Amino acid sequence: MKSLHAQHHPLADSGYQLTVLTQADVEGAQLLPFAARLRETGLLPLRPTGIRVMQINVGKMCNQTCRHCHVDAGPDRTEIMTRATMQLCLNALAQTDIQVVDLTGGAPEMNPDFRWFVEQISALGRQIIVRCNLTIIVANPKYHDLPQFFGRHGVQVVSSLPHFSALRTDAQRGEGVFAKSIKALRLLNEAGYGVEGSGLLLDLVYNPSGAFLPGSQAALERDFKQRLLREHGIVFNNLLTITNLPISRFLDYLLESGNYASYMEKLVLAYNPAAAANVMCRSTLSIGWDGQLYDCDFNQQLDLPVEERAPQHIRDFNLAALNNRAIVVNQHCYGCTAGAGSSCGGATT
Repeated sequence: MKSLHAQHHPLADSGYQLTVLTQADVEGAQLLPFAARLRETGLLPLRPTGIRVMQINVGKMCNQTCRHCHVDAGPDRTEIMTRATMQLCLNALAQTDIQVVDLTGGAPEMNPDFRWFVEQISALGRQIIVRCNLTIIVANPKYHDLPQFFGRHGVQVVSSLPHFSALRTDAQRGEGVFAKSIKALRLLNEAGYGVEGSGLLLDLVYNPSGAFLPGSQAALERDFKQRLLREHGIVFNNLLTITNLPISRFLDYLLESGNYASYMEKLVLAYNPAAAANVMCRSTLSIGWDGQLYDCDFNQQLDLPVEERAPQHIRDFNLAALNNRAIVVNQHCYGCTAGAGSSCGGATT
C-alpha cells in the first residue's frame, strides 16, 4: 500500500483535511467547534502547564504502511531529519531541565543518524523513549542489535501492537506483521525488556481497529498480558490505549467506510473536561523532521504550527516563550479528550 502522499491523494493535503474537519454540519449532526467546547468548560485558551517532554519526529520514512497511520509514513516517504537539525534539538535541550525526549517517526531507527542522536541525548542524562514499530528490529540484519543498543542507553521502548491476535493486527498493519512483531518482542525480552527487575521498560500501544473508542486501559492491559504470556511467552510492562484521531489515513478510512459523521459525533459526545485538562500538548513540545515547532504530533501532521507569537523553529527555541503560548486547537482535538482521554502516554484520566 502506498502512502497518501505517493498516491497524490486529496487527503495528503493538510489544508483539505482541515476543510473536512471544520465542517460544522456533518450529515445533519451539528458539531460544536472544539474551541467553543473548551470555552464552555473554562479551558480556553488552552495553555501549557510546563514543557516536560520534547517529542521529536526524526522522519516519515518507515518499513511499514499501516492503515491508520496519522503520519502517513511509509517506505516511499523521504522526509528525514538531518544531523544539523538534531544538533539544534540537542542545543535547545541542553538549555533546559526537560527530562524526557520522545523519538518518533515513521520508524525513527531508519534515520541514518538515529544511533548518534540517541547517544548524544543519553550523554545529556535525559530519559529517552523510542516509538519502535517492532518489525524494524527483524526487517534487516543492521537492526537486529537494536534491543541491546536500546538497553545500553536505558531507552524506554514503546511499541504499537493493535491486538493480541494475528488477524486483527495484520488487518491494520499489513500481512505478516503480527508474526514479525512477536519475534521482535521475544528479542526485546531476551535483552531484558519487560522483565521484572531489569529496569528496561517495554510498553505496548493499543489503538482500535475501527470507528470506536478504546475500552478500559486496565482491562485491555490485563487481557494482553494474559494472552501474550500464555500463547507466546511474551512479557511487557504497560499497555497504553490511544484513540484514533480523524486525520490522514484514519480520516480516509472514515470517509471511505461512511463512518466519518458517526465517529465525529461519538467523539464530541464523549468530551471529558478532565481529559481536556490533561491533554499531552500541555506538557509536550513537538518538533518536526525539519525543525518546525508544533503543539503535538497530530498538529504537526496537519501543518498547524505553534501560535505565531511563539518561536516557530527549534533554532529559535525559547522555553519561557513556549511555556506561555496559547495551544492551537481544531476539531481533531476531540479525539484526545473523549472518554478516558488519549495521549502518547495512554489514557489521561
